[in-house]
Amino acid sequence: MEDIAADKTTLCPSARPESVDGVVFGIISGTVAEPRVAYLKQPLPITDELIAKASPITPAEIFRMAAPCATKACLHFDGQDCRLAKQIADKLPAVAEELPPCSIRRDCRWWNQEGKAACMRCPQVITDNYNPSELTIEVSKPAAS
Repeated sequence: MEDIAADKTTLCPSARPESVDGVVFGIISGTVAEPRVAYLKQPLPITDELIAKASPITPAEIFRMAAPCATKACLHFDGQDCRLAKQIADKLPAVAEELPPCSIRRDCRWWNQEGKAACMRCPQVITDNYNPSELTIEVSKPAAS
């Protein structure tokens, strides 16, 4: 496995399973009403075998994944910052009482941009959430360019 800690790439902690060089850093637990990320001690590379294990649901319903930030190719990127990270830090309630034990923090765009505020809200972020609250829908909408 590639050593993520040695990679100085800025990681998006809300990556899609088809992302190049992606890793799984958490598993979705909790309830349908209040899902939460259970963080892995070490990230796992996203492989075809791992994706197949998610079937028949989407991998992003059960895994939190990170991959190199797409910058200009992402609707949430404003040219300098991730607007999704800003929205999460500003609008979602904190759900953690202390920093979660995240294995990608050092390289995470949200951490590097928004710090502790993003991390305290991160456990409630589910990439493929089919039961989102109104607030979650509002926060996750890309800003109009």
